[in-house]
Order: sequence, then structure tokens, then C-alpha cells
Amino acid sequence: MRRRSSLPSTDAYEDLSLLSPGPAGSPVEAATGDAAYVRAMLDAEAALTRAQAALGLAPATAAQAVTAAAAETGRYDVRDLALRARSGGNPVIPLVADLTAAVAERDRQAAAHVHRGATSQDILDTATMLVAARALEPVLADLGRTADALARLAVGHRDTPIAGRTLTQHAVPTTFGLKAAGWRSLVLDAHERLAAVRATLPAQLGGAAGTLAAFHAFAEAGGATSGPDPGPDPGLRLLAGYAAETGLAEPALPWHTLRTPVADLGGALAFTAGALGKLAADVLLLSRTEIGELGEGSGGGSSAMPHKANPVRATLVAATARQVPALASILYAGLAAEDERPAGAWHAEWQPLRQALRLVGGAARDAGELAEGLRVHPRRMRENLNATGGLIISERLAAVLSASIGRGEAGQALSRASRRAVEQGMELDEALREEPGIARGLPQEQLCELTDPTRYAGSAGALVDRALRRALPAGTRLGEASDRDATEQPPHRPEP
Repeated sequence: MRRRSSLPSTDAYEDLSLLSPGPAGSPVEAATGDAAYVRAMLDAEAALTRAQAALGLAPATAAQAVTAAAAETGRYDVRDLALRARSGGNPVIPLVADLTAAVAERDRQAAAHVHRGATSQDILDTATMLVAARALEPVLADLGRTADALARLAVGHRDTPIAGRTLTQHAVPTTFGLKAAGWRSLVLDAHERLAAVRATLPAQLGGAAGTLAAFHAFAEAGGATSGPDPGPDPGLRLLAGYAAETGLAEPALPWHTLRTPVADLGGALAFTAGALGKLAADVLLLSRTEIGELGEGSGGGSSAMPHKANPVRATLVAATARQVPALASILYAGLAAEDERPAGAWHAEWQPLRQALRLVGGAARDAGELAEGLRVHPRRMRENLNATGGLIISERLAAVLSASIGRGEAGQALSRASRRAVEQGMELDEALREEPGIARGLPQEQLCELTDPTRYAGSAGALVDRALRRALPAGTRLGEASDRDATEQPPHRPEP
């Protein structure tokens, strides 16, 4: 008897993402749920019968009956399937039994053509690829939305100076536009990888040991291979037809233990999580109270401290970046599967792959919201540039002073002046004026200009311009929000 909950949840066994708020409520969460997997397995079963009917290996009436019964998703109890899956080790076995019964109600003879010649892994692998293909649609749309928002930030802040930081310390000045362009470049890289993987997600069909032998037997029994010229190989014909029915790519070989599709998908998801994680990591750093150069448009609250506006979107994205690489490592481990069909290696993929899809789906949504609502504080960036009293510009000074008073003397003078500036709390240009060699070699006005950190951004602007010439592929579909944002939002203007 199923245990009922007294809570508002309709099912005590249901995973409602309580401990995974990033994906909660996202389109990818729905696209990867148990019901979505059942839907995809039923789609795979119906596609198989239709493909066989198209080749004369099953009557057309059987294809119609199986397709109709598979469309009645409400009659398949997900929890019951999960419990019954324990006896055979996967959910396809009980689902086939229920689908067969449903088809028999319509057409008793058609029931014999359910799952005919396939193995459980054929159906679950195909269903997994269907789930992935469907889940990646909103992910790609959200990545496009994020790239658009970051492009606007890069344009609006092309020349906004900000401290470049290396090994946690101020290094030399850069611009916020270049930082935003870099984030966008990673997002576009992720989009390209996921789009390429999605386009090649394959159907799976091999039969018991990857030879498609059962379909040869069916063809022989039906006379399809009799005579001196039996025509193209029936197994290969069926594989092509099955892939076409599912809308997935046709594989060159059955891939029961050739797990390239899953490994490639896992790798692309891990890359995407990391690419979005870079954006999140920088936002988390730059939105610290003592830095204050960025802020989330709608920060989250604290249960104990009313004054806080936490960078929640960036936090959730950062959490994803720490989880997905570990999940991908499990998927890569599946490449070492044994025999023609493995025990355990295949089974170990199911949950990590689904969780990786869900986490990346949530992170892509959060990254879009983060980028679109990001608040930029140029005044604070300028204040922080002055935190070292001009020391951030020492690279430029070394180059210019070496040309006027010699490299050795310039290096010694800069070292003395830098120490004096730190110890006595002086501005660097003031400390440099106390160095006789420098005072003789450079006019005071030129020295003030050389120590201005806003005038040492190098090729940052040109690099932003070049980065923004890269666009998403023509015809890329973005989400409704993306299209609206691109056409209706005013151009971003930096605050004074």
C-alpha cells in the first residue's frame, strides 16, 4: 500500500527539488522528471513498431495500436513501475508489460509486436537521448539569453576601468567591458558544445548483443530476405528507419558498450557548468561588501540579517559548477564498460546524467537572470583602482622610466618609491617626485598622467570589439524572454 503524506505534496515519494533549488521550477526539471522518462520510453517503443511496420516487419495496424496506447501516458503508474523495476534491474521491463496489456485491449494481435526484437537498453538509451534532446532546448535558449545580456554589458562598459586582479591582488587596470566580453565568450563556447552534442544524439538499437539479429529473423520469417537478391541489410534499414521515427541521429554502430554519446554529453554539460561558474565566481567576488563593484538585480534575503541582499543567482550557479564535473566523471567511467552489454556501468549513468542535465538547466536559467539584472557600479570600480595609491600602474611606469633614465635606475627608484608610498601612506606620484633621477627625467604633469590608472587599459577596447563580432549561429532560437529583451530593452548606460 502506498504511504500518503500529510503535507501539501501529492506524493510522499516525489522528488520536489527541496535540496536542489537551482533547477526547481525550471523547464529542464520538468523535461527530466520520471514522467518525462516514461514518456520518452513510450515514444521509443512506438517509434520501433512504426519503423518495423514501414519495412513490412509488422502490420500497419500494430503500429497504430502501439502508438495510440503509448500516447495514453496517464495509465502508466510511475511509482509502480519503479518498484517493479527492481526485479529486472530497469524500468523498461515493467513498462513493456503494461504497454503490451494496453495494446492488447485495442488489438490482441498487435500486442505481439510491442518491443519486438529490442532489448531494454535499446529503449532506455533511446529514451535518455530523447530526454536530453528535449532538455537541451531551454538550456540553449537560456545560454543565448545570457550571451545577449553580457553583450549589452560589454558594449555599455567597453571603457569602464576596473582593477585587474591576479592571485587575489591588484595587478594592472582592465575594463569591465573586457571582463563581460570574456564571460560571454565562455557562454558562447558552452552553447556551441551543447548544440553540437544535441545535433548528434543517437538512437539506440542493437538487440540482445548489438547484432540486430532478431530483425533478420523476422525478415526471414516474413520472406523479406528470400530470393537471390534480398536487398539492403534489414537490420541497417530498420536502424535508419527507427532513428528517423525518433528524430535522433542514426548511429554507425549500436553503442551498448560504446558510450561516446553519453561521455560527450557529460563533457559538454561539465564545460557549461564551469563556463557559467566563471561568471558566478567573478560576480561573487566583485559583489563582496568591501569591494562593491557589482550587485545582483534582486538579491536574496537572510533569515537572520535583514540588511543583506545575497547574490543568490550567482551562488546557485557556483554550486552547479562544483557538482557537475563529478557527475561527468561517472559518465566518463562508463566508457570502460565490459562485454556487449555491461552489468552496472550502464545502470550507473542514469541518475548522474539526469542530475547533470537538471543542474545545468537551472544554472543556465539563473545565469540569464543574473546577467540581465546585474548592477554595475563604475564609481566603486574607480575608487578601488586608487586603493594602492597608484601602485597598480607600476608596470607602465617601469617601461616609460626605463626609456628616460635607464632600466636599472628606474627599477631601483620605483622600488624605493613604492615602499615609501606604502609605509607612509603616500600617493605613488608623490613618492616618485622625491626620487631625484625621476624628477629630472619627467615633468610633473607627465608623471601625474602616467600614474592615472584609467589611462592604462591597453587593447581592452579593441579586444571587446573583436569579441563582440562573434555571434550565435544564424537561426539560433532563443527563448521568448530573450527575443523580448533584445528588442525592447534600452541600451545599457553606465551609472556616473
